Amino acid sequence: QVQLVESGGGLVQPGESLKLACTTSGFSFEYYSIGWFRQAPGKEREGVSCIFSGDGETHYTDSVKGRFTMSSDNAKNTVYLQMNSLKPEDTAVYYCAAGTPAGWDPRGWDYWGQGTQVTVSS
Repeated sequence: QVQLVESGGGLVQPGESLKLACTTSGFSFEYYSIGWFRQAPGKEREGVSCIFSGDGETHYTDSVKGRFTMSSDNAKNTVYLQMNSLKPEDTAVYYCAAGTPAGWDPRGWDYWGQGTQVTVSS
């Protein structure tokens, strides 16, 4: 079955970096879109970065463009999210998701990891 397991979260100071990893199994990146989402306390879950299987391109939400980079290692069935110049507003639980969505709406994604906490604070 499809499984996604996130790792790499932690506590960092503003301006520092973190690299998240999502190890997957049970599906092919060729047929499923894969993305990173986050949810801050009291806020809705939002898309951060994703690769849609239809176009194969990496997309970013505006607030992370130029700071976050999503990449994949198909041989390891793993996707990464390199996060640089972190800000306090990046604090959230970060989730990896996969499926056949029509777009960014989290409700359209079929499979989710358990999440990893990222806290940016001085």
